Amino acid sequence: MTDTTATTRIEERLYQNRYRVDEGRPHVRIKRRIHDSDALISLLSICPAGCYSRDEKGRIEVATDGCMECGSCRIVCAKTGEIEWSYPRGGYGVLFKFG
Repeated sequence: MTDTTATTRIEERLYQNRYRVDEGRPHVRIKRRIHDSDALISLLSICPAGCYSRDEKGRIEVATDGCMECGSCRIVCAKTGEIEWSYPRGGYGVLFKFG
């Protein structure tokens, strides 16, 4: 018997997670823009769920659907205070299938 867990790609595992969106109440938001600071730009590559992207005007935006609540963005922006981060309300957010 083959252990498929060891050969499964991370993207395939992440796809198995469920996420319950709390409409109108995102738990992460960009609260202050100092142009596109180094901290905000680094969020494009540091977020493991890919929640940060550029909008049509080139500004960085966040879509919390699929956020893994790891806190990486919170750590990157800790000194600059450009994002506001909290855990989602009870019953919302990520539900990990693989623990």
